[in-house]
Amino acid sequence: MKIDNSVMKIGILTSGGDTPGMNAVIRACYIKAIALNHELIGIKYGWKGLLDNNFIPITDEIEDLIDVGGTLIKSGRTNPLNRDNGIELIKKNMLTNSIDCLIAIGGEDTLGVAQKLHENGIRIVGIPKTIDNDLTSTDYTFGFNTAISIATDAMDKLKTTARSHDRVIVIEIMGRHTGWMTLHSGIASGVHAILIPEFPLSMAQVEDIIKKRYTLGKNWALIAVSEGFGFQESNNETLETDEFGHVNLANMNISKRIAETLATNLSISTRAVVLGHIQRGGPPSAFDRVLCTQLGLKAVDLVNSKEFGKMPSLRGTKIESVKLVDAIKRLKTVDFRSWEVAKSIMKI
Repeated sequence: MKIDNSVMKIGILTSGGDTPGMNAVIRACYIKAIALNHELIGIKYGWKGLLDNNFIPITDEIEDLIDVGGTLIKSGRTNPLNRDNGIELIKKNMLTNSIDCLIAIGGEDTLGVAQKLHENGIRIVGIPKTIDNDLTSTDYTFGFNTAISIATDAMDKLKTTARSHDRVIVIEIMGRHTGWMTLHSGIASGVHAILIPEFPLSMAQVEDIIKKRYTLGKNWALIAVSEGFGFQESNNETLETDEFGHVNLANMNISKRIAETLATNLSISTRAVVLGHIQRGGPPSAFDRVLCTQLGLKAVDLVNSKEFGKMPSLRGTKIESVKLVDAIKRLKTVDFRSWEVAKSIMKI
Protein backbone atom coordinates (compact mmCIF):
# COMPACT_ATOMS: atom_id res chain seq x y z
CA MET A 1 0.00 0.00 0.00
CA LYS A 2 1.19 3.50 -0.78
CA ILE A 3 0.19 4.98 2.59
CA ASP A 4 3.37 7.04 2.86
CA ASN A 5 2.68 8.90 -0.37
CA SER A 6 0.97 12.28 -0.21
CA VAL A 7 -2.02 11.10 -2.27
CA MET A 8 -4.23 8.39 -0.81
CA LYS A 9 -7.18 6.40 -2.07
CA ILE A 10 -9.72 6.28 0.75
CA GLY A 11 -12.53 3.74 0.79
CA ILE A 12 -15.71 4.81 2.60
CA LEU A 13 -18.63 2.64 3.69
CA THR A 14 -21.89 2.93 5.61
CA SER A 15 -22.97 -0.05 7.67
CA GLY A 16 -25.99 -0.93 9.79
CA GLY A 17 -29.36 0.78 9.75
CA ASP A 18 -29.73 3.82 7.52
CA THR A 19 -29.56 7.08 9.46
CA PRO A 20 -30.44 10.64 8.44
CA GLY A 21 -27.18 12.40 7.68
CA MET A 22 -25.15 9.60 6.10
CA ASN A 23 -24.98 11.47 2.80
CA ALA A 24 -24.03 14.67 4.63
CA VAL A 25 -21.07 12.84 6.21
CA ILE A 26 -19.95 11.36 2.87
CA ARG A 27 -20.28 14.83 1.33
CA ALA A 28 -18.00 16.39 3.96
CA CYS A 29 -15.47 13.58 3.57
CA TYR A 30 -15.47 14.08 -0.20
CA ILE A 31 -15.01 17.84 0.01
CA LYS A 32 -12.11 17.52 2.46
CA ALA A 33 -10.49 14.62 0.61
CA ILE A 34 -10.51 16.53 -2.68
CA ALA A 35 -9.11 19.61 -0.95
CA LEU A 36 -6.20 17.49 0.31
CA ASN A 37 -5.68 15.84 -3.11
CA HIS A 38 -6.92 12.45 -1.94
CA GLU A 39 -9.38 10.18 -3.76
CA LEU A 40 -12.57 8.95 -2.10
CA ILE A 41 -14.24 5.77 -3.36
CA GLY A 42 -17.53 4.34 -2.11
CA ILE A 43 -17.88 0.76 -0.92
CA LYS A 44 -21.42 -0.48 -1.59
CA TYR A 45 -23.54 -2.27 1.00
CA GLY A 46 -21.14 -1.83 3.90
CA TRP A 47 -18.65 -4.56 4.70
CA LYS A 48 -20.25 -6.81 2.08
CA GLY A 49 -18.98 -4.54 -0.68
CA LEU A 50 -15.47 -4.79 0.67
CA LEU A 51 -15.69 -8.59 0.63
CA ASP A 52 -17.27 -8.66 -2.85
CA ASN A 53 -15.20 -5.94 -4.58
CA ASN A 54 -18.31 -3.80 -5.04
CA PHE A 55 -17.28 -0.16 -5.36
CA ILE A 56 -18.85 3.06 -6.62
CA PRO A 57 -17.13 6.33 -7.57
CA ILE A 58 -17.85 9.30 -5.29
CA THR A 59 -18.30 12.33 -7.54
CA ASP A 60 -19.32 15.93 -7.00
CA GLU A 61 -22.92 14.69 -7.20
CA ILE A 62 -22.60 14.13 -3.45
CA GLU A 63 -22.17 17.86 -2.86
CA ASP A 64 -25.90 18.39 -3.50
CA LEU A 65 -27.08 15.67 -1.10
CA ILE A 66 -26.62 17.31 2.31
CA ASP A 67 -30.40 17.37 2.75
CA VAL A 68 -31.09 13.86 1.43
CA GLY A 69 -31.66 10.97 3.81
CA GLY A 70 -30.40 7.44 3.38
CA THR A 71 -27.01 6.67 1.89
CA LEU A 72 -25.81 7.03 -1.70
CA ILE A 73 -23.48 4.05 -1.30
CA LYS A 74 -26.12 1.77 0.28
CA SER A 75 -25.81 -0.04 3.59
CA GLY A 76 -25.94 -3.57 4.95
CA ARG A 77 -25.57 -5.69 8.07
CA THR A 78 -22.85 -8.12 6.93
CA ASN A 79 -20.34 -9.05 9.61
CA PRO A 80 -16.98 -9.79 7.91
CA LEU A 81 -15.68 -11.36 11.11
CA ASN A 82 -18.16 -14.22 10.57
CA ARG A 83 -16.64 -15.01 7.17
CA ASP A 84 -13.83 -17.51 6.74
CA ASN A 85 -10.65 -15.47 6.28
CA GLY A 86 -12.77 -12.31 6.15
CA ILE A 87 -9.99 -10.04 7.38
CA GLU A 88 -7.47 -11.47 4.92
CA LEU A 89 -9.97 -11.08 2.08
CA ILE A 90 -10.48 -7.43 3.01
CA LYS A 91 -6.72 -6.89 2.98
CA LYS A 92 -6.44 -8.59 -0.39
CA ASN A 93 -9.26 -6.57 -1.95
CA MET A 94 -7.88 -3.32 -0.60
CA LEU A 95 -4.51 -4.12 -2.13
CA THR A 96 -6.03 -5.21 -5.45
CA ASN A 97 -8.02 -1.97 -5.70
CA SER A 98 -5.17 0.24 -4.40
CA ILE A 99 -7.22 1.34 -1.39
CA ASP A 100 -4.86 2.73 1.24
CA CYS A 101 -7.27 3.13 4.14
CA LEU A 102 -10.92 3.04 5.16
CA ILE A 103 -13.53 5.27 6.73
CA ALA A 104 -16.32 3.23 8.34
CA ILE A 105 -19.57 5.00 9.25
CA GLY A 106 -21.65 3.04 11.72
CA GLY A 107 -22.73 2.15 15.23
CA GLU A 108 -21.44 -0.23 17.88
CA ASP A 109 -21.22 -3.25 15.58
CA THR A 110 -19.55 -1.40 12.72
CA LEU A 111 -17.06 0.30 15.00
CA GLY A 112 -16.37 -3.00 16.73
CA VAL A 113 -15.43 -4.52 13.36
CA ALA A 114 -13.37 -1.43 12.57
CA GLN A 115 -11.40 -1.85 15.80
CA LYS A 116 -10.75 -5.52 15.01
CA LEU A 117 -9.51 -4.59 11.53
CA HIS A 118 -7.27 -1.92 13.06
CA GLU A 119 -5.80 -4.53 15.41
CA ASN A 120 -5.02 -6.62 12.33
CA GLY A 121 -3.07 -3.90 10.58
CA ILE A 122 -5.78 -2.34 8.42
CA ARG A 123 -5.65 1.45 8.38
CA ILE A 124 -9.10 2.63 9.35
CA VAL A 125 -10.99 5.55 10.88
CA GLY A 126 -14.54 5.34 12.23
CA ILE A 127 -17.43 7.80 12.31
CA PRO A 128 -20.09 7.21 15.00
CA LYS A 129 -23.61 6.78 13.63
CA THR A 130 -26.79 5.62 15.35
CA ILE A 131 -30.22 7.07 15.99
CA ASP A 132 -30.12 5.31 19.39
CA ASN A 133 -27.40 7.68 20.69
CA ASP A 134 -25.97 4.77 22.69
CA LEU A 135 -22.29 5.09 21.81
CA THR A 136 -19.97 6.08 24.61
CA SER A 137 -17.15 8.60 24.07
CA THR A 138 -19.45 10.96 22.19
CA ASP A 139 -22.20 13.21 23.54
CA TYR A 140 -24.46 12.83 20.50
CA THR A 141 -24.41 10.63 17.42
CA PHE A 142 -25.70 12.01 14.16
CA GLY A 143 -29.23 10.95 13.29
CA PHE A 144 -30.42 11.08 16.90
CA ASN A 145 -31.68 14.65 16.72
CA THR A 146 -33.58 13.94 13.51
CA ALA A 147 -35.09 10.71 14.83
CA ILE A 148 -36.38 12.17 18.08
CA SER A 149 -37.80 15.13 16.18
CA ILE A 150 -39.74 12.72 13.95
CA ALA A 151 -40.95 10.71 16.96
CA THR A 152 -41.99 13.88 18.79
CA ASP A 153 -43.93 15.13 15.79
CA ALA A 154 -45.71 11.78 15.47
CA MET A 155 -46.71 11.76 19.13
CA ASP A 156 -47.92 15.35 18.90
CA LYS A 157 -50.27 14.19 16.14
CA LEU A 158 -51.38 11.10 18.05
CA LYS A 159 -52.50 13.28 20.98
CA THR A 160 -55.42 14.63 18.99
CA THR A 161 -56.83 11.21 18.12
CA ALA A 162 -56.26 9.88 21.64
CA ARG A 163 -58.10 12.85 23.11
CA SER A 164 -60.92 12.67 20.56
CA HIS A 165 -61.68 9.01 21.23
CA ASP A 166 -60.97 8.78 24.99
CA ARG A 167 -58.20 6.34 24.20
CA VAL A 168 -54.79 5.30 25.51
CA ILE A 169 -52.26 4.99 22.70
CA VAL A 170 -49.00 3.10 23.23
CA ILE A 171 -46.27 4.31 20.86
CA GLU A 172 -43.31 2.02 20.18
CA ILE A 173 -40.02 3.80 19.53
CA MET A 174 -36.72 2.38 18.34
CA GLY A 175 -34.13 1.55 21.00
CA ARG A 176 -32.80 -1.97 21.40
CA HIS A 177 -30.70 -1.69 24.55
CA THR A 178 -31.14 1.94 25.55
CA GLY A 179 -34.03 4.34 25.93
CA TRP A 180 -32.52 7.66 24.84
CA MET A 181 -34.93 8.12 21.94
CA THR A 182 -37.97 7.22 24.00
CA LEU A 183 -36.83 9.42 26.88
CA HIS A 184 -36.12 12.53 24.82
CA SER A 185 -39.11 12.33 22.48
CA GLY A 186 -41.38 11.31 25.34
CA ILE A 187 -40.39 14.32 27.44
CA ALA A 188 -40.59 16.63 24.41
CA SER A 189 -44.10 15.52 23.48
CA GLY A 190 -45.42 15.41 27.04
CA VAL A 191 -46.43 11.75 27.15
CA HIS A 192 -47.82 10.37 30.39
CA ALA A 193 -45.64 7.28 30.80
CA ILE A 194 -42.14 6.54 29.51
CA LEU A 195 -40.99 2.91 29.43
CA ILE A 196 -37.30 2.27 28.82
CA PRO A 197 -35.01 -0.74 29.38
CA GLU A 198 -32.74 0.99 31.91
CA PHE A 199 -35.43 1.94 34.42
CA PRO A 200 -38.44 -0.29 33.69
CA LEU A 201 -41.75 0.62 35.27
CA SER A 202 -44.04 -2.24 36.24
CA MET A 203 -47.45 -2.66 34.65
CA ALA A 204 -48.93 -1.84 38.04
CA GLN A 205 -47.18 1.54 37.95
CA VAL A 206 -48.35 2.22 34.41
CA GLU A 207 -51.90 1.29 35.31
CA ASP A 208 -51.74 3.59 38.33
CA ILE A 209 -50.72 6.51 36.10
CA ILE A 210 -53.68 5.86 33.79
CA LYS A 211 -56.14 5.41 36.68
CA LYS A 212 -55.13 8.77 38.17
CA ARG A 213 -55.78 10.51 34.84
CA TYR A 214 -59.19 8.89 34.46
CA THR A 215 -60.07 9.85 38.04
CA LEU A 216 -59.43 13.47 37.05
CA GLY A 217 -61.68 13.11 34.02
CA LYS A 218 -58.75 12.94 31.58
CA ASN A 219 -59.84 9.81 29.78
CA TRP A 220 -56.93 9.55 27.38
CA ALA A 221 -53.15 9.15 27.54
CA LEU A 222 -50.01 8.53 25.53
CA ILE A 223 -47.40 5.97 26.54
CA ALA A 224 -43.96 5.91 24.91
CA VAL A 225 -42.14 2.58 25.03
CA SER A 226 -38.73 1.52 23.74
CA GLU A 227 -38.83 -1.51 21.44
CA GLY A 228 -36.35 -3.26 23.75
CA PHE A 229 -38.44 -2.70 26.89
CA GLY A 230 -38.89 -5.99 28.75
CA PHE A 231 -36.85 -7.84 26.13
CA GLN A 232 -34.53 -9.53 28.65
CA GLU A 233 -37.50 -11.11 30.42
CA SER A 234 -38.87 -12.55 27.19
CA ASN A 235 -38.33 -16.01 25.76
CA ASN A 236 -36.26 -15.04 22.72
CA GLU A 237 -34.40 -18.26 21.94
CA THR A 238 -36.34 -18.96 18.76
CA LEU A 239 -36.47 -15.42 17.40
CA GLU A 240 -34.69 -14.40 14.21
CA THR A 241 -31.25 -12.78 14.63
CA ASP A 242 -28.91 -10.90 12.30
CA GLU A 243 -25.20 -11.55 11.69
CA PHE A 244 -24.29 -9.66 14.84
CA GLY A 245 -26.64 -11.76 16.97
CA HIS A 246 -29.33 -9.10 17.39
CA VAL A 247 -32.90 -10.28 17.69
CA ASN A 248 -35.48 -8.74 15.35
CA LEU A 249 -37.44 -6.80 17.95
CA ALA A 250 -40.32 -6.18 15.56
CA ASN A 251 -41.44 -9.69 16.48
CA MET A 252 -41.66 -8.79 20.17
CA ASN A 253 -44.79 -6.62 19.70
CA ILE A 254 -44.12 -4.84 22.99
CA SER A 255 -46.50 -1.93 22.29
CA LYS A 256 -49.31 -4.28 21.30
CA ARG A 257 -48.80 -6.42 24.40
CA ILE A 258 -48.93 -3.39 26.69
CA ALA A 259 -51.98 -1.97 24.96
CA GLU A 260 -53.85 -5.27 25.23
CA THR A 261 -52.93 -5.65 28.90
CA LEU A 262 -54.21 -2.16 29.72
CA ALA A 263 -57.43 -2.77 27.79
CA THR A 264 -58.06 -6.00 29.67
CA ASN A 265 -57.09 -4.84 33.16
CA LEU A 266 -58.66 -1.37 33.04
CA SER A 267 -61.53 -1.94 30.59
CA ILE A 268 -60.49 1.03 28.45
CA SER A 269 -59.99 1.65 24.75
CA THR A 270 -56.36 1.30 23.65
CA ARG A 271 -54.30 1.24 20.48
CA ALA A 272 -50.69 0.36 19.68
CA VAL A 273 -48.69 2.37 17.15
CA VAL A 274 -45.24 1.29 15.93
CA LEU A 275 -43.37 4.25 14.45
CA GLY A 276 -40.84 1.89 12.89
CA HIS A 277 -38.57 2.94 10.07
CA ILE A 278 -40.18 6.34 9.63
CA GLN A 279 -37.93 7.40 12.52
CA ARG A 280 -34.78 6.88 10.47
CA GLY A 281 -36.05 8.22 7.15
CA GLY A 282 -36.21 11.56 5.40
CA PRO A 283 -33.92 14.58 5.48
CA PRO A 284 -31.62 15.19 8.45
CA SER A 285 -32.32 18.07 10.81
CA ALA A 286 -30.23 21.24 10.69
CA PHE A 287 -28.41 20.13 13.84
CA ASP A 288 -27.51 16.78 12.28
CA ARG A 289 -26.40 18.38 9.00
CA VAL A 290 -23.92 20.57 10.87
CA LEU A 291 -22.74 17.69 13.06
CA CYS A 292 -22.31 15.40 10.02
CA THR A 293 -20.24 18.05 8.27
CA GLN A 294 -17.99 18.45 11.30
CA LEU A 295 -17.54 14.69 11.70
CA GLY A 296 -16.76 14.11 8.02
CA LEU A 297 -14.17 16.86 7.87
CA LYS A 298 -12.50 15.63 11.06
CA ALA A 299 -12.43 12.02 9.85
CA VAL A 300 -10.45 12.95 6.75
CA ASP A 301 -8.15 15.05 8.93
CA LEU A 302 -7.45 11.89 10.96
CA VAL A 303 -6.74 9.94 7.77
CA ASN A 304 -4.50 12.70 6.43
CA SER A 305 -2.46 12.75 9.64
CA LYS A 306 -2.47 8.92 9.70
CA GLU A 307 -4.20 8.75 13.09
CA PHE A 308 -5.84 5.40 12.46
CA GLY A 309 -7.88 3.43 14.98
CA LYS A 310 -9.72 6.60 16.00
CA MET A 311 -13.00 8.37 15.36
CA PRO A 312 -14.21 11.98 15.57
CA SER A 313 -16.41 12.63 18.58
CA LEU A 314 -18.68 15.44 19.76
CA ARG A 315 -17.62 16.56 23.23
CA GLY A 316 -19.69 19.51 24.38
CA THR A 317 -19.52 21.85 21.40
CA LYS A 318 -16.16 20.61 20.08
CA ILE A 319 -15.20 17.78 17.74
CA GLU A 320 -12.37 15.74 19.22
CA SER A 321 -10.76 12.42 18.34
CA VAL A 322 -11.08 9.32 20.51
CA LYS A 323 -9.75 5.79 20.18
CA LEU A 324 -12.14 3.24 18.72
CA VAL A 325 -11.25 0.80 21.48
CA ASP A 326 -12.50 3.30 24.05
CA ALA A 327 -15.66 4.07 22.09
CA ILE A 328 -16.85 0.44 22.00
CA LYS A 329 -16.06 -0.59 25.57
CA ARG A 330 -19.66 -0.21 26.69
CA LEU A 331 -22.99 1.18 25.59
CA LYS A 332 -24.05 4.61 26.80
CA THR A 333 -27.24 3.92 28.72
CA VAL A 334 -29.73 6.40 30.17
CA ASP A 335 -28.28 7.74 33.43
CA PHE A 336 -30.19 8.27 36.65
CA ARG A 337 -30.13 12.07 36.40
CA SER A 338 -31.82 11.95 32.99
CA TRP A 339 -34.36 9.45 34.27
CA GLU A 340 -35.16 11.72 37.21
CA VAL A 341 -36.39 14.33 34.72
CA ALA A 342 -38.81 11.81 33.22
CA LYS A 343 -39.97 10.65 36.66
CA SER A 344 -40.76 14.22 37.66
CA ILE A 345 -42.85 14.72 34.51
CA MET A 346 -44.71 11.44 35.12
CA LYS A 347 -45.21 12.34 38.81
CA ILE A 348 -44.10 8.96 40.12
